[in-house]
Formats: sequence, structure tokens, C-alpha cells
Amino acid sequence: MANIKSAKKRILTNAKKAEQNKAVKTGVKTATKKVTAALAAGDKDAAKEALVSAVSKIDKAASKGVLKKNTASRKVSRLSAAVDKLS
Repeated sequence: MANIKSAKKRILTNAKKAEQNKAVKTGVKTATKKVTAALAAGDKDAAKEALVSAVSKIDKAASKGVLKKNTASRKVSRLSAAVDKLS
């Protein structure tokens, strides 16, 4: 455990940011799972709606720095290609 006051504060702020980042990441995972579930069911409309939501969450995560820019781009690209393949 840290002895210096600023280090103790830093530990608390790091823990808070880790929780926030974790929430954003799980939101992205949930959104991508909804897209893949709609694809597996063969539902075009639901897949397109879920894709819009997923792209929004992925872009937001990238802008916050939770996901790297290229990682976000790759995820969006793969999901979009899968939805386009279904159509």
C-alpha cells in the first residue's frame, strides 16, 4: 500500500477509471453479441438496427480511449461485412 498521500489518491482515481473503462468495454461486447445473435437468427432488420447501435458504442469507446482507433475500426469493419453478407 502506498504511503504518500498523492499516491493513495492516484490509486483511488485509477480504480474509478478502471471501473468506467470496464463498463464501456462490456457495453461494446454486449452490442457486438446482439449483432452476431441477429446474424445467427438470419434477421436482417434486427441485425442492421443492432449494427447501428454497436457502431455507436464502438466509436464512443474509441473516442474515450478505451479502445484503440484501429481496433475499433476493425471491429466495425468486420461487423459491417457480416451484416452486408446477410443482405
